[in-house]
Amino acid sequence: MAGLAWVMMAIAIWHFTVFLPDRFWGGIVGAFLFSILGALIFGFAIHGLHVPGQNDTSLVSALEAIPGTLLGLGACWLLGVRTEGDQQHGDAFGRAT
Repeated sequence: MAGLAWVMMAIAIWHFTVFLPDRFWGGIVGAFLFSILGALIFGFAIHGLHVPGQNDTSLVSALEAIPGTLLGLGACWLLGVRTEGDQQHGDAFGRAT
């Protein structure tokens, strides 16, 4: 049940990416996927690679997803900025595009 809370919190935070310039790798869909993956990976990591059940889920479970979501969005942003810079300076072989 905590996994559902993590995903819902990731989606809630992802909605605020519309206020940022679209430099995410894969656009808004890439940001969506990275935010969910970040929340799930972080949640699994802090709970010892298992998902707490319904009786162990509380409001704190949803708040646990915030750092993972932000890390996922940050990784997606950095990957997008880096890819954008590569496209402006040429391809992998140094040729101008």
